[in-house]
Formats: sequence, structure tokens, C-alpha cells
Amino acid sequence: MDGGKVFREAWIAGVRAHYPGEPKPGYVVPWEDTPTWERESAAAVFGQVRDFLRATGGAASRLTREQKGRFVALCWTGQIYRHVPDPKPSYVADWADLPEWQRETDSDIFERIEREVSSPGS
Repeated sequence: MDGGKVFREAWIAGVRAHYPGEPKPGYVVPWEDTPTWERESAAAVFGQVRDFLRATGGAASRLTREQKGRFVALCWTGQIYRHVPDPKPSYVADWADLPEWQRETDSDIFERIEREVSSPGS
């Protein structure tokens, strides 16, 4: 499966699991309707996590759940700076300033990519 799509599906699943109440429609829009810059960013972050796992020989799987989420959040922030000329502060917030649902979702994303990378044929 396409890495960007894996990322997006993990994001949507995380939002549905952790967001308090009804998520904003843009948070759960399907891959096909996701803006191009977000699809490119999702693919880039998938690649960064995959490469990190491979570069550590899989040892990055020993990171704590929080460390995994922090890695995803930091990679995503880099993409925001790449694609959004003057991002709102909430788009580039530090880990401690992210809402709990977003931290949990970012951790879920790392773990989903981890499963994808460790599965046969990847």
C-alpha cells in the first residue's frame, strides 16, 4: 500500500478513536479528497518513520509510545513549514502544547507504520 495512504488511514482511525466528540470534517476526509500538499506530507512522514525504523535495524520499536508520537509530530511540523508559508501557531505547536487526542493519534501513526514496515513484503 502507498505509504501516504497508510499514514492517512492511521490518522483517520486515530482521530475517530481519540478526538473528543465529532471531529472536524477535514480531519477525516478520505485519501482521494485530501489536498495534494497533505498527501505529499503524509507520504514524506511515512518515509521518515520507515527510514528511521530501518536505520535503527528495527530498534526504534523500543521507543516509548510518547517518543514515537513525538517523532511523528516533529516530522509533520517540518512538512507544515515546507508547505504553509505562515502557519498558525497551533499547526506547529510543540508536543506539550498538542491536544491529548493529537498526541495519541501521532503515536498510533508511528505504530501503524511500524507494523507496515515489519510485515512481510515491505
